[in-house]
Amino acid sequence: MPRWFARHSAKMSLGWSAAILSGLSLITMFLGLFRERLLNANFGVESTALDAYRVAFKVPDFMFIVLVTGALSVTFIPVLSARLLKGNKASAWDLSSSLVNIMAMVTLAAAVLIMIFADPIVHYLLAPNMSPQGQDLAVAMMRLIAVNPFLFSISSILTSIQQTVGRFFFYALAPAIYNIAIIFGVIFLAPRFGIMGVVYGVVIGSILQMVIGAIGLIGLNVRYHFGINWQHQGLRQVLNLLPKRSVDQGMDYIVSLVNISLANRTGVGMINAWEMAITLHWVPINLIGVAISTAAFPQMSERINQGRPDLFKKEFTSVLSVIIWLALPVTAIAFFTRGYLVRLLVAEGNVVIANLLGLLVAAIFFRAIFHLACRAFYAQQDTKTPLYVSFWAIGLNILLAIYLSLPSLGGMGISGIAIATTVVSALEVALLMLLILRRFDDLFDAAFWWSMLKMAAATIAVSAVCYALVKWLPLRATDAGFFVLAPKFATIYSISILSYLVVSFTLGIKEAKPVVHRVVGLIYPPLRVK
Repeated sequence: MPRWFARHSAKMSLGWSAAILSGLSLITMFLGLFRERLLNANFGVESTALDAYRVAFKVPDFMFIVLVTGALSVTFIPVLSARLLKGNKASAWDLSSSLVNIMAMVTLAAAVLIMIFADPIVHYLLAPNMSPQGQDLAVAMMRLIAVNPFLFSISSILTSIQQTVGRFFFYALAPAIYNIAIIFGVIFLAPRFGIMGVVYGVVIGSILQMVIGAIGLIGLNVRYHFGINWQHQGLRQVLNLLPKRSVDQGMDYIVSLVNISLANRTGVGMINAWEMAITLHWVPINLIGVAISTAAFPQMSERINQGRPDLFKKEFTSVLSVIIWLALPVTAIAFFTRGYLVRLLVAEGNVVIANLLGLLVAAIFFRAIFHLACRAFYAQQDTKTPLYVSFWAIGLNILLAIYLSLPSLGGMGISGIAIATTVVSALEVALLMLLILRRFDDLFDAAFWWSMLKMAAATIAVSAVCYALVKWLPLRATDAGFFVLAPKFATIYSISILSYLVVSFTLGIKEAKPVVHRVVGLIYPPLRVK
């Protein structure tokens, strides 16, 4: 391994990388929850303004996901990593520059198209049942937010370069800065400009996110140049992988667009309610599944590039065990404390959001695993398999969501969308894992399954503890303020997690041992007697 690459990529172990990603993701989570609480407090949960605000993001976000994200973490990073491993920095920076220029041009064109077609998209596709005033507001906001794919494309490539060499701080910091800018828009700009002031904050945050990405390149000696080297073998490789991954990502997001359209048909404020439930259910997924699998992905790709499938399998099963061990108690606690969690976003609580979250909690567990399962294929530069699985899963999700939600078909309204999401997430992960086992038939040994059984037992124990604590500290109608709600929730969560840790350690689950030893070391630091 070249000294330059080794020096940068060895700065952080997988554990420290995951810790930084999870830590900054936790900060971003709190900022995001605070942002949503401010939005609900200023504009109302069941408001046309917030429904319009949610709708305005959908197409710009869709374009970013389709055009950009597929080219980065799962197609760009493995190709870039292979060149840096060989010490070919000139080729690596040529690839990076060409990709930045391509993405900038494509996303700029997409931004123009969004601005032109925002009106029919909102009126006829996303929100046909919204009031004319709400539709016009959504169109105006969408035209401003259309700049996001362009700005995000640049910042995403810059942070992907940093991920490749093991530098995760600025990658994880950028979303926090983005949330701070939106909060600034809510507090300082919305009183003057209304909901449009929030959108001004969104644009400011997008610009700052790009600046943060550029700052993170300091010390890496990246060389940028204008132009596109179409003859670059690495660029051709990325562009060859991109369509499959982009379609995969785009198909996933189509479900989100369909869900928004279905929620719009169930009543005013239901778009916002659905988005709130989805936001809460994504928090632990991002903290556990996305953060850990993102940190592990460059190393898994490196194992494949080194021709060491044995180390790849060891890496995968180790990371999978950690994700499962963390996701199980969080899923259980989220179910029993969903009323408390909703009040983090809506001071007076909301039964619809709480019910939706209750139906979505199982998806937390499966989605946390999903991100690692997909990256197992991407590390092998296989984008076809996840794509085919997505085609099947998304088609099933859309059909189930329509059937279970529309009253005309005997559906259950917005609850049907949540049920469809959870069922399909479980089936999709099951299929991906079966396909992984076909490639690595000796991936899971008896020790792994015995460990899973012990984790399940520990989860049953923490569920009983959490249920008892919720009964002991019930959520009352007057528990609206942060200083009233926070002590109850913190008590329930802390005791539940502590019980899970104790039971896990008692059962001999290896993931618990370093955590317990670290905690004991903090409480009883070793004495050094001279």
